Amino acid sequence: MVAQLKRANEFVQECWTELQRVTWPDWPQLKNATLVVIVFCLMVALVIWLMDIASRFLIDFIMGLFGA
Repeated sequence: MVAQLKRANEFVQECWTELQRVTWPDWPQLKNATLVVIVFCLMVALVIWLMDIASRFLIDFIMGLFGA
């Protein structure tokens, strides 16, 4: 039990040391990255929506050929 606590304490200390080395983005970089993510998500959503419309049209067309 004591060994596990020592390992846990060592892990937390190593995490804290690594967090001190991180270069955090400034406000303009953060805004730019957020904008890129939002635009990318909107583009992916648009592609999925277009694929949904196309597949719905194709299925309706095929079903209409067979009178369903």
